[in-house]
Amino acid sequence: MSATKTVPRHIAIIMDGNGRWAKQRGLPRIKGHEEGAKAVRECTEGCGELKVDFLTLYAFSAENWRRPKAEVFALMRLLEKFLKEKTPELLEKNVRLQAIGRLTDLPGSAQKQLHRSIEATAKNDGLTLILALSYGGRDEIIDGIKSLLRAVELGHIDKAMIDVEMFSKHLYTRYYPDPDLLIRTSGEMRLSNFLLWQTSYTELYVTPKLWPDFKKKDLAEAVEEFGRRQRRYGGV
Repeated sequence: MSATKTVPRHIAIIMDGNGRWAKQRGLPRIKGHEEGAKAVRECTEGCGELKVDFLTLYAFSAENWRRPKAEVFALMRLLEKFLKEKTPELLEKNVRLQAIGRLTDLPGSAQKQLHRSIEATAKNDGLTLILALSYGGRDEIIDGIKSLLRAVELGHIDKAMIDVEMFSKHLYTRYYPDPDLLIRTSGEMRLSNFLLWQTSYTELYVTPKLWPDFKKKDLAEAVEEFGRRQRRYGGV
């Protein structure tokens, strides 16, 4: 896959449609999630080939905890398995793993494996792969407000200093640039509580393809479409 003239520095993806993919084939929902994990690998490789700097994947939302306990348990097991098996590949491909969200909500074993994988890839300087886990955009904004209030109470900052830039430094994503392109699979037209603050001027790209069917060529098409757009940020 060749790089296009205009490549987004940061791509975020709402990976939607695993359950529907499985249902269409008469399979258990977890099979859809397993196939979705394969699509993660393909998309990560594609972003590396295109020289994208950051890729953020909506892997498990704060609302996903409401799903049946058996499915949540299976998803956490799948997360651990994915991290354990793919960490050597991330090292080989020079991918740095990061995570955002209320990570302490994850089961202890998943947290440990996540931290091991993050530590193992910390020195990589290629693509940064960010997994949004137990993540909610509204939760992030509330946590950011609380962090700002603590900083004011401790005297670290004056409340008069609070502006857009200052607030952004108190979000989970403070170490990363805002996404240039947000891709959503499955054709749904909503943000689903994902990166609400950060996507204010992000280009949106929606495809009817279900996430397990999303391939490198689909990623390339999204990036090519991005390259044809003019980003004016409210200007003329």
